[in-house]
Amino acid sequence: MEFQSWLLFVSIASVATITPGPAVILVTSHSTVYGWKHSLLTILGNVSGLFLMSAMSILGLSAIILSSALAFTVIKTMGACYLIYLGIKLWRSGLTKIHQADTIAPIKASKTKAYLQGLAIALSNPKAIAFTTALFPQFITQHTNLLTQFSILVVSFMLLSFTCLLCYSLAAQRAKTRLTRGANRYMNKVFGGLFIGSGGALMTVSKESL
Repeated sequence: MEFQSWLLFVSIASVATITPGPAVILVTSHSTVYGWKHSLLTILGNVSGLFLMSAMSILGLSAIILSSALAFTVIKTMGACYLIYLGIKLWRSGLTKIHQADTIAPIKASKTKAYLQGLAIALSNPKAIAFTTALFPQFITQHTNLLTQFSILVVSFMLLSFTCLLCYSLAAQRAKTRLTRGANRYMNKVFGGLFIGSGGALMTVSKESL
């Protein structure tokens, strides 16, 4: 792979990872509730999902999913429903109540849950599947070892995603310390509304729009 091609790939992938989406909302909400260190598990879960989707792209499975109307609809619906579920849960319970209710046991349990939520958000996003399917083949040259090229692209994409989500997490944690107590009480409504809105937007996505 030529260095110029890699730079172009990094530029495109950077724009995609910086653009706020469901993963960013999830990470910032977890950072606000539990702290940025806890949100690292959410980030790792999301990056793991991106790795799996990248592997699917290499194997050609993502293309099969995108070409199947039924498979695409199922994944899209599952993703949208999951986002709406998270939004309603946050709206009702609230970030502050969740934080105050935590004891040692729930915190340990929530770490696994945080990872799985990050993983689920990644795997149930048809836009992410389409992105990995369409992007990777554009930067592959036939005269160079394919496994090496895919490895470089996948590792670069995962590092970019991890770095971007970590920056959002740190920014959310910093913003929380500056908010007044009254403003903190309304954060659950904000995050809940963002999740519900993202789920509704995802329901409108069609294969033709990807």
